[in-house]
Amino acid sequence: MSDVGSGAVPLVEVWRGGRMESQHRGHAVICDSSGAIVEAWGEPSAVIYPRSSCKMIQALPLLESGAGAGLSDRRLALACASHQGSAMHVQAVREWLAEMSLAEGDLRCGAHEPADIPERNRLICTGDEACQLHNNCSGKHAGFLMLNRHLGGGSEYVEPDHPVQKAVRAAFEEVTGEDSPGYGIDGCSAPNFATSVHGLARAMARFAAAKGGNAREEAMVKLRTAMTLHPEMVAGETRACTELMRAMDGRVALKTGADGVFVAILPEQQIGVALKIVDGATRGSEAALVALLAHLGVLDAAHPAAQKRLGAPQRNWRGLHWGEMRLSDGFPAA
Repeated sequence: MSDVGSGAVPLVEVWRGGRMESQHRGHAVICDSSGAIVEAWGEPSAVIYPRSSCKMIQALPLLESGAGAGLSDRRLALACASHQGSAMHVQAVREWLAEMSLAEGDLRCGAHEPADIPERNRLICTGDEACQLHNNCSGKHAGFLMLNRHLGGGSEYVEPDHPVQKAVRAAFEEVTGEDSPGYGIDGCSAPNFATSVHGLARAMARFAAAKGGNAREEAMVKLRTAMTLHPEMVAGETRACTELMRAMDGRVALKTGADGVFVAILPEQQIGVALKIVDGATRGSEAALVALLAHLGVLDAAHPAAQKRLGAPQRNWRGLHWGEMRLSDGFPAA
């Protein structure tokens, strides 16, 4: 395994006034169902934190243990979500907690203002404060709490040595096919286990190829299906995950992660995709993902959701065209 910056290659460029203004370098891997690399750019062995892109992996123990038996597709999608904190998301998490006789105070994700503008405006106008239900990871944490109730662990379920996180790490290492070299504490306070870009793509390919027949594959099928059936729960309006999954009519499951990570699960092709933009820029990861999805034939590059992230003229606040996002030479291969 190598350092995240080692071997990174140019993937996306920003041009203004006929000059390249900035460049996003990174790594990208396409994996087949055997775990083999189909195509790669940069260094597949680069070690990264998947951040929120691995939430479907973190949700595996919830289903494999039987703790989440009977959960609706909508709630499973929420367990994999980095949501907007809209009224819809907040209410969904509140109801889930209430059904477990729990409340907002049982969460350990912390509070932050919602990204959803109507909900943010409501808080400002009413004088209410944002709470942990608004945290983009509150759905994942509700899933952790449900698993914790099943396992009988203590209240501090985000501690790395807690039974919940031990179960998550075991599942993570098994599906990535790698022993994690360590973890970092994520924005929501849960440990985020490191792996290579190849390992993350391998995990996504396993989700893509799963057909059922055992507890793990059944869990993978349920989670990827839930995400594509309820893209609005995975992220929210205006967000790349939601808009791009809708654009592909539920054929592909997508999940972004902070600091320039993005993954894709393609069940029809039984392949997985993982990419990391080294500078952590979301605009770079979204553009690179659009390029790869178009390259793989599952996304129309002319679709408005794709053009929004790659291809459309970039305009300033007055509507003046100032430049464009371009793909670097050789990415992806013609």
